[in-house]
Amino acid sequence: MQQDDRQWKTVGLLEAATGYFKSKQIGEARLTAEVLLAHVFGKARIDLYLEHDRPVYPDELERFRALCRERLQGRPVQYITGEQFFYGKVFSVDERVLIPRPETELVIEFSMERLSKSAIGGERALDVLDIGTGSGCIAVVLALSMPGARLAAVDVSPEALELAVANAQRHGVCDRIRFEQADVLAPGFAGSMGGRFDMIVSNPPYIPESEWECLQREVREYEPAIALLSPRGFEFYEAISASARRLLKNGGVLSLELHADGAGRVSDILHEAGFRDIEVRKDYSGHDRMLSAVLFR
Repeated sequence: MQQDDRQWKTVGLLEAATGYFKSKQIGEARLTAEVLLAHVFGKARIDLYLEHDRPVYPDELERFRALCRERLQGRPVQYITGEQFFYGKVFSVDERVLIPRPETELVIEFSMERLSKSAIGGERALDVLDIGTGSGCIAVVLALSMPGARLAAVDVSPEALELAVANAQRHGVCDRIRFEQADVLAPGFAGSMGGRFDMIVSNPPYIPESEWECLQREVREYEPAIALLSPRGFEFYEAISASARRLLKNGGVLSLELHADGAGRVSDILHEAGFRDIEVRKDYSGHDRMLSAVLFR
């Protein structure tokens, strides 16, 4: 926002910032203004309206302008504030990890549903593996949702694992999640996991390199390419399905997030690897986004 020495109040500043963001074609202009100003105040967004006549002090105004400049440069709001709501919980995020998205919440729900219906579902403690954990959002939510479960969460990036551990500590489940640096593309991956699992969940890199230039600026310039890209878009599904054959117990569930156009090919990959009862579900936009299958030995 441009320099302006008037005495701003909360709602007036929100209106001005919203209009400015719209003029610069920033998506979700009102929400962006609210999130950034609430972050400056250290309050919830609803408090901006409960205290609509609150004066904005000079130091707050300068901080808000600085955050607005970051957003105008393309930096995602979640990285600016360092937080993202996911499955009703607040997760720390920064450029080391992907920003958790609503579609991945659906993957978690689908995974738990499939597990509850499988032959191995029940009252006993379950073992779950999260491949490519990133911020740890999947592993943490599963640990909170299944208090008796034992989880392993792996990622090739040590920087991502640092943040995943911090999120597990934040939500009080660090004692039930084993974090390890590991590469699912490496030949010895399955043998390094130390046992078998009832369920494997993954949101792997699935964007083909050919689509990189078509991605939004915010994604290309700020989110980690290592967590997004694979040469053809299917290499990680091939590696995960091969490892899952060794790592899953009989009747174990494999759940994956999908590229919007990848359901057919990924279904074929899993069928060829010996998985059955393959089910695909759509996301909020009507795209095939989730796939779950069962391994019968």
